[in-house]
Amino acid sequence: MRQGCFDLSRLKICPLKSSSKGNATLITNENTKILVDCGISGKTLCESLEKIGIRAAELDAILITHEHTDHTKGVGIASRKYNLPIYLNALTWNFAKSQIGRIEEKNLNIFETGDEFYINDIKVKSFHTPHDAAESVGFVFEDSSGRAAVATDMGFVTDEVLSVICGCDAVLIEANYDLNMLEIGSYPYELKQRIKGNRGHLCNDDSGALAKILAESGVKEIILGHLSEENNFPLLALKTVESFFTKENAPRLAVVGKDGEVIKGTV
Repeated sequence: MRQGCFDLSRLKICPLKSSSKGNATLITNENTKILVDCGISGKTLCESLEKIGIRAAELDAILITHEHTDHTKGVGIASRKYNLPIYLNALTWNFAKSQIGRIEEKNLNIFETGDEFYINDIKVKSFHTPHDAAESVGFVFEDSSGRAAVATDMGFVTDEVLSVICGCDAVLIEANYDLNMLEIGSYPYELKQRIKGNRGHLCNDDSGALAKILAESGVKEIILGHLSEENNFPLLALKTVESFFTKENAPRLAVVGKDGEVIKGTV
C-alpha cells in the first residue's frame, strides 16, 4: 500500500483522505491545484499534502460537493488561512455556511449545478448526484491532456451521472459498504435504510456494476473510495468490483483507504 496519485498525462487525481469520516481529493496538473472537499482538519490537510510534495498554500481553490461534515469540516479554516476561493452551489452554501464560518466575499463563488467554469487551465463541470443533502454534486475536470471525475455520495446511478462521467480517463467512485456487513452490523434500522436508499450510498456490488459500464465507455482508471469504516474494508471492495471483470476486459482498478493509501487491483 502507498499514498499515490493517478496520472492522466499531466492531469492527476490524488485522493488524500477517503472514508465516511473525512474526504479530500486533489486534482492537479502543472499549473493548477484544486481540492475537492475538505472534510478533515487543517493539520491533517497539510500533512496529507506534504506526503505528495505539495504545500497547502499552493492550492488554487476548494470545490464542495455537499454540506455533510465529512466533506466540509476544514473548508473554512483552509480558506481563511490560505486565502482560498471556495466553489459551491447556493443550496449547499445555505446549509453549510454556519459550519464553514466566515468566507471573504471575494473567495465565495456560487455556481448553478450543471455549470461549467474554469479554474486556471482546468475546466470544471458540476453535475447532480442523488444524495440526502441539499443539492449534492460531482465534478468532471478537463485540461488538454485528459478528463477525470469525482462521483461519490449517491444512492443510485442516474442517467445524468452516466452521461457526464462515461468516457473520462479516470473516475473516483464510491464503494461505500458491503451489503452483508451493513445488514448484520450494529447500525440502527433507520440508518441502515437511509444508507441503502436511493439518496444514500452505493454498495460494493453497485460500484462493480457502475465500474463495468465505465470501462465499456473507455474509462481507463477506476478508483474506489469513500469506504465505510464500519461496513466495508478495502480488499473486500476491490475484490467485489474485480469480480465484474475478466483479465481481458478489466480497466486499471484501485481502492483508496481512509488515509489515502492505495491498493491496486490484480485482474
